[in-house]
Amino acid sequence: MTVVENRVRDALLAGVSAAEESPDLFARIQLSIDDDRRRRQQRRRAAGIAACVLGAIAAVAFATTELRQGELLMDWWVLELLTDALLVGLALWMGPLIKRFGKSYAADVFRANPRTGKSFIVLTDIAYYLIFAAYIMFTIRYAPAKNWGRTVDANQLQHETARIGGILLIIGVLHGVNLLALPVMGRLLTLNRQLDDGTPPPRASGSSA
Repeated sequence: MTVVENRVRDALLAGVSAAEESPDLFARIQLSIDDDRRRRQQRRRAAGIAACVLGAIAAVAFATTELRQGELLMDWWVLELLTDALLVGLALWMGPLIKRFGKSYAADVFRANPRTGKSFIVLTDIAYYLIFAAYIMFTIRYAPAKNWGRTVDANQLQHETARIGGILLIIGVLHGVNLLALPVMGRLLTLNRQLDDGTPPPRASGSSA
């Protein structure tokens, strides 16, 4: 063997001998495998639920649509109910989706007081659902508008499209406000906790002694 090969072998042997076996390595690998399996099951379950909901909406739309003189006609209240179901589905789907992807962000913001962070997330979810429910109740119609017909027309389609766009706008605005407000609230809560514990707040790097 050459000198270079001997040095490489010695370095590898030294690295192997210096490595320490982690006692919880198998447990962490098992947890990672279980998490991956759980996420795949959740994705399949969510896809199945979405397919069932879309299939139910399509079945209702097909059953309540009539073909008259070459035109498809649907009673106005059918589209209203379908839109209401879609709005409820969006609210129930978007809330957990945003929460799942925002857990790591909230954990970083509230790393000094994680219990407060968990409580804040729960309260935020309640506020979201209250806002969604209020929006749906404010925009639902129990009688056709003056410019609507007894069957679905362009004016009603425009109204229902605006309702769907409105709830998406509300979700986006609330999510953006939450992203901007969380760091401020996390900082304030950390400073309050330091003051309660008697720990002086950290000085700025440019301040003089």
